[in-house]
Amino acid sequence: MELSDANLQTLTEYLKKTLDPDPAIRRPAEKFLESVEGNQNYPLLLLTLLEKSQDNVIKVCASVTFKNYIKRNWRIVEDEPNKICEADRVAIKANIVHLMLSSPEQIQKQLSDAISIIGREDFPQKWPDLLTEMVNRFQSGDFHVINGVLRTAHSLFKRYRHEFKSNELWTEIKLVLDAFALPLTNLFKATIELCSTHANDASALRILFSSLILISKLFYSLNFQDLPEFFEDNMETWMNNFHTLLTLDNKLLQTDDEEEAGLLELLKSQICDNAALYAQKYDEEFQRYLPRFVTAIWNLLVTTGQEVKYDLLVSNAIQFLASVCERPHYKNLFEDQNTLTSICEKVIVPNMEFRAADEEAFEDNSEEYIRRDLEGSGICKKSICQLETQRCSHLPGDIFGIESPNTEAWDHTSK
Repeated sequence: MELSDANLQTLTEYLKKTLDPDPAIRRPAEKFLESVEGNQNYPLLLLTLLEKSQDNVIKVCASVTFKNYIKRNWRIVEDEPNKICEADRVAIKANIVHLMLSSPEQIQKQLSDAISIIGREDFPQKWPDLLTEMVNRFQSGDFHVINGVLRTAHSLFKRYRHEFKSNELWTEIKLVLDAFALPLTNLFKATIELCSTHANDASALRILFSSLILISKLFYSLNFQDLPEFFEDNMETWMNNFHTLLTLDNKLLQTDDEEEAGLLELLKSQICDNAALYAQKYDEEFQRYLPRFVTAIWNLLVTTGQEVKYDLLVSNAIQFLASVCERPHYKNLFEDQNTLTSICEKVIVPNMEFRAADEEAFEDNSEEYIRRDLEGSGICKKSICQLETQRCSHLPGDIFGIESPNTEAWDHTSK
């Protein structure tokens, strides 16, 4: 297929037909696209449509079609023919980052996913300049572009959270850290400063806090396998700013929606995750920051409402406190009787309540409610049990005339 106006027009017509609700029109169009996707220049025609089409619907359709094409065909399977010719592969990698960053957010997300799929196969050996191209965009000052880079980096690096340790993985992470850690830290500091500068501008704050959420997610991914030397050396910068963000309460970022978490809740939730990671895996290095985080997260828990939008934040905050109270050398933080009473009255009991929103969700779709409960709240329930166990371990065994709880049984039922 040639990169011609005639072929672009043909492709546009068939993409339009794939959106038709009539199966008699839609299915033949889908079959046609499947039949031509093996031709050279087909993916480049899709990218050209993304760049040149004036019809936003067609651009979105082309971006989804391109992402699915990459998902199906990019991986080279041994002893099977290469589904994308080498010239197309080179051209795609040369153009996709720029196109992604210059596109509207809806299209940007599709192309970011496509870059992530390509990156899993080709980065870093077959795509060595990807990081350099992305990092250079931090200098643009345009947060639409910066957030596109951060979103793509998150898609690329989040696999570090579950990859098995290997020399190949260490080599890749070191390469990423050498290129990305310092620019990310500088961007983090600059974004915090901009938040102070634009503290009264709701529109600017929404963009900046979207960036901070992505930066915090990247911090988690880059620190998951081991504590990098760079982040250990710069721990004060990161932890002081994380602590400041945890205690921040800007009215402009609060939402009226009782079910969907806002940017402030999502950011604080991710920071709780980051603090829990350090408390669990790098407690010696994190020790001097931990009391401040315990106080901040504790205050967050006792002042947060029972609305559904706070569920993730409360779950991650409880998980952090549970991970801390398990450690013998942090025992003193939980020995005060007033603290133990507050844990029971203000954290454990309220978060075991079956709310009206829970009842409504169960009545609407009981199977979905049970699935979400099993997937999303198992950790939270176990964390609550761990906090309760910690509380009870400081009480006499026969208090109220009953034996101390069987913590092994609690642990089993909470899994």
